[in-house]
Amino acid sequence: MTLTGVWVQRARPITAQPLWWLALPLKSKSLASRYGAAVMMLALSVMTSWSLAEAEINEPRAKYHYQMFCQGCHTPDGSGVNAVPPLKGMMGVFLRSQRGRQFMVQVPGSATSKLKDAQLAEVLNWCIENFAGSSLINGEYRPYTADEVGRLRQSPLQEIDHTRAAVLAEIARLPETGEI
Repeated sequence: MTLTGVWVQRARPITAQPLWWLALPLKSKSLASRYGAAVMMLALSVMTSWSLAEAEINEPRAKYHYQMFCQGCHTPDGSGVNAVPPLKGMMGVFLRSQRGRQFMVQVPGSATSKLKDAQLAEVLNWCIENFAGSSLINGEYRPYTADEVGRLRQSPLQEIDHTRAAVLAEIARLPETGEI
């Protein structure tokens, strides 16, 4: 217990254990270069898998987060209710410009969500997969990343209706292929 009367769980220290092959004696430069190449290949594969994993969507988790944080206003099928605009058939339209892409993260429901950046990126990507439909050009899009979401949600929109109208007007002036 701390002085404030709150119980605090202390994190256990993490001690790095050397990999067994790092302890092997290096007898020649060729052996060292083999180990160096192996370490580089391992590091490259880990970095690549992290970037691929960031774009992968865990369907059950993303759907659960949508149901808990978005569905109340956007409805189960993404069609929206009352003054809440639909996601269904519109998400691909917003992805046609960088400003539209930013808009989807900066609306208050996204920007101020309790979801972490990676979770929000996953939900947005899940929504695109499930609600964009034919609004996606060639059925392709660039998935949101946690870094992008974290950067964009730092400046949530204050005037949503005016901004949405301006973004849609800008997109309407673009060629059919879009800006992005």
